[in-house]
Amino acid sequence: MKDPLLLLLIAGVSGVYCSHSLQYYHTAVSVPGYGLPEYISVGFVDGIQITKYSSDIGRVVPVAQWMQKVEPDYWERNTKIGKVNEAVFKQDIMILRERFNQTGGFHSSQLMSGCELMDDGSTRTYQQSGYDGKDFVVLDTKRGVFIPLSDQAQISAQKWNSPEMRLGEKRKNQLENHCIEWLKKHLANGKEELYRRVPPEVKVSDQRFYGATKLLCQVYGFYPRDVDVNWKRDGIEVHSDEAKQVLPNTDGTYQITVMVEVRPEDTGNYTCHVEHISLDKTLIVKWEPKSNPVLKIVISVIAVLGVIGVTAAGFIIWKKRSGQNHIYAPTNTFDKDGSPSSTLSPTNS
Repeated sequence: MKDPLLLLLIAGVSGVYCSHSLQYYHTAVSVPGYGLPEYISVGFVDGIQITKYSSDIGRVVPVAQWMQKVEPDYWERNTKIGKVNEAVFKQDIMILRERFNQTGGFHSSQLMSGCELMDDGSTRTYQQSGYDGKDFVVLDTKRGVFIPLSDQAQISAQKWNSPEMRLGEKRKNQLENHCIEWLKKHLANGKEELYRRVPPEVKVSDQRFYGATKLLCQVYGFYPRDVDVNWKRDGIEVHSDEAKQVLPNTDGTYQITVMVEVRPEDTGNYTCHVEHISLDKTLIVKWEPKSNPVLKIVISVIAVLGVIGVTAAGFIIWKKRSGQNHIYAPTNTFDKDGSPSSTLSPTNS
């Protein structure tokens, strides 16, 4: 089972990516706690964890089985990079605590960087850092400059963009060349897993909330991650009020749930449309409204009462015709109410 922290990092930082990606996440904390070491770095290819380094173990270790195919010096070289990153992040935590006037407590610094390779051969790179869960700086990969995202980040951005350091340009070149080069190597080594196609399963259901009905389209067990899920009413797309979020499963596949709200008076035909690379065509699943079980019971009771009433009336008439003058008063067998009782660091290889 994957580390819950890693899943949180993926969900919190990464969006839906195109084609193939190589990503690294770095996290440092002021003091160990909440199950976190002082520093941890993890690598992912297409959302699958491939490496891990932490201050607890002091070395880079493989996670994906096919990472054993890399050249022998890969682990020693990246362990050295991991130790440098660990030292840099620890120093950054101290500097940022002073800059934010913090004397103690639990604080965290995070950095995400990576590259993407599209099917048409085009590429995209990115890098962004945060402190205590808030944005700090982001790299403009077009111009090769850092952009501050908070007042406290102004000093760092000016220093990194200075003519003496030109750190943004260096990082831009590393991501465009070094990152893409290693992404291609990882794709070649892990092609059996990374290029597999697992079609999604789809389940359509509904839930009632305060007089309204929410339709759920649950799409699960698919790979790769990219998927397009939409609700349509009479063939016209219905936009969901909630953000679409693809989540990882423990078996390496993915899942997503898309919801829309339907009013009781709505008589439209709703269908869930799923597009995925494993499918030859769009998968369409229609929502079939279920009749209200309580209403069924009420109708049945009324029908039974109707039969009883007709029978009783016939019995009384028969009694009168037969000359018997006894009148039977009906007995009330129901209650009166009748109511049915969820900073910056070198690039890893």
